Amino acid sequence: MRRDTFLKSLAVLAASGSVPLSALAAVNIKMMIPANPGGGWDSTGRALGKALQDAQVADAVTFENKGGAAGALGLAQFVNASKGDPNALMVMGAVMLGGIITGKPPVSITAATPIARLTSEYNVFVLPGNSPFKNMAEVIAQLKKDPGSVKWGGGSRGATEHIAAAMIARDVGVDPAKINYVAFRGGGEATAAILGGNVTIGGSGYSEFAQYIETGKMKAVGVTSAARLKGINVPTLKEQGINVEIGNWRGVYGAPGITAAQRKTLTDMVIKATQSKAWAEALEKNAWTPAVLAGDAFEKFVDDDFASLRATMVKSGMI
Repeated sequence: MRRDTFLKSLAVLAASGSVPLSALAAVNIKMMIPANPGGGWDSTGRALGKALQDAQVADAVTFENKGGAAGALGLAQFVNASKGDPNALMVMGAVMLGGIITGKPPVSITAATPIARLTSEYNVFVLPGNSPFKNMAEVIAQLKKDPGSVKWGGGSRGATEHIAAAMIARDVGVDPAKINYVAFRGGGEATAAILGGNVTIGGSGYSEFAQYIETGKMKAVGVTSAARLKGINVPTLKEQGINVEIGNWRGVYGAPGITAAQRKTLTDMVIKATQSKAWAEALEKNAWTPAVLAGDAFEKFVDDDFASLRATMVKSGMI
């Protein structure tokens, strides 16, 4: 029997539950990370790659970073280059949905195949360690005085931290259209800008800034959660009188045109990876909240979140 026919047979059997996933271990997963190195998508993709190998559902994982336009550039490359490839995965999340809403790229996420949501995380806003401002209240006072003088740094336009900044402005009585948001192609670039004092205030997932907060190179002044994050002594925006709450999440999609059986096999592989020791260690290290949701339920979640984000952005004056 030809090798490709044999592997296809194994995939069908695995999808039906007749063969353990370990039988498919001779698989090279190609992971598209539609952002530059150093950010949340990058760390998520590489952690998942390690977990896929730890779970013995893949014996090799290769990574490609393609940043820009809230993931739209990487999405376009993934969709065009991976059609029908059952071993291709792409990291994505709420940031990509926001970018699609604001940027209206020619390729939408609907062209790819939903696999699973992996994690949930709230954003934290930080000041450079040498900032003249001491807290969020002083930043807001300056924002009210001169909106353009406050530079908000974060991910691509439409990222959750961009949406949060617009929501904050609206809530404190400032025209969201006047906020000075500086978008970066990846978390690494945003972090460098904050450390260098090139922006007034920056936002991202807590895990990306944790080491700098702990060493005093950044000063955390607010989180976008409803209640304080467990083990993290940073006030919420709400307890500071700013009625803003917005979460972030990350997940993975498969290539366009894969079969239902291939989708199920790939989904099973990802779920198996999230049950591995390597993934548990990544969750703890990065302070990610597990939020696994797969298949049709994940697809519906994405559709609902897209509509919700768009409504929030319209209300906040972003579109």
